[in-house]
Amino acid sequence: MQDLGRLGFSEDQATLLDVATSFCSAKSPISKVRRLIEDETGHDPDIWREIVELGWLGIAIPEEYGGAGLQLAEVVPVMEQMGRYLLAGPFLSATLAAQAILAGATEDQKRTLLPKLAEGQIATLALCEASDDWDLVNIACTAQSTASGTLRLSGEKRLVCDAGSATTLIASVMHEGRPALVLVDRSSLGPKALRRETIIDETRRAWSVTLDGVEVATDAMLDPARAQAALRHIHLSANLLQSAEMCGGTQAVIDYTLDYLKTRVQFGQLIGAYQALKHPTVDAYVGYEQARSHLYSAAHCFGEQGVGEIATRMAKAQADAAMSFAADRAIQFHGGFGFTYDCDAQLYRRRAIWHASQFGDAAYHKAKLADLLL
Repeated sequence: MQDLGRLGFSEDQATLLDVATSFCSAKSPISKVRRLIEDETGHDPDIWREIVELGWLGIAIPEEYGGAGLQLAEVVPVMEQMGRYLLAGPFLSATLAAQAILAGATEDQKRTLLPKLAEGQIATLALCEASDDWDLVNIACTAQSTASGTLRLSGEKRLVCDAGSATTLIASVMHEGRPALVLVDRSSLGPKALRRETIIDETRRAWSVTLDGVEVATDAMLDPARAQAALRHIHLSANLLQSAEMCGGTQAVIDYTLDYLKTRVQFGQLIGAYQALKHPTVDAYVGYEQARSHLYSAAHCFGEQGVGEIATRMAKAQADAAMSFAADRAIQFHGGFGFTYDCDAQLYRRRAIWHASQFGDAAYHKAKLADLLL
């Protein structure tokens, strides 16, 4: 069996981790996170412009297409700190859209689209449907060729993150009996095509998108021969970056809990002195360290056939378990206050639930790992 225990941390990752930690802590205090929950767009456009200027949108885009020429592994520390400070914005959506184009587009499409994404144009993925199937090749939406030489789309996509801010959607459809990816310009959608959804993580923004009657040019379809491979790459890329966000969130909620255990006095002593609270806190920290080790191991070997998929699924399963446990213990330890929305642990618990619902929870990935390893 191939070695899955390698842990890599490059100089580029270390530099980006330092910059991202400073930036996210300064730009996303918890007070601002809560204010943006009430904002329609859900993020600060000024901060988005600063992210663009930092060049983070181009980290994993090759230099020939206007990017920095690094790998998805170098996006991981940025996502980790965004998750730690709950920094809102369409960074994850735009990064995954770029990965979809890299994996599934023609050369002309790459040269046209990727420089725009590196410069901050927002794109997102429209993959989820009513079935909530985490297997991305199971698609109900369709694209049919018309006599006029266009493609007519039909169906509905759900949980389309950042659709309200995006200029381009990359939608999965069935075309002539095979999965395909189609570029949909936001301006081609009707006025009632987008409907804002209420989701568990209120720091996020998601929409349902009705594709019925939308027509796009035939050259809006990405390379049909690469569609299934692109969907597999999107699935693994999303899980890697979500694992990074969850690791950052786990660190934050443990720190939040420790601050409370070291200040709250009950029965004449700090509550952190009680074993019933100390031991679960240590368990949460051990889970976090395991998740982070899996994360950077997965980042290190992400591009390797077979090994990358196994490591990524392990990372998502461990990150899901670690963040869920740490956030749940934080809520419990805060007593009655923990069950109110004013407790910041609530935000991290909701984030854990959201990520578990996207691209597979721990149980799903463990089942996939059983098939891969046994």
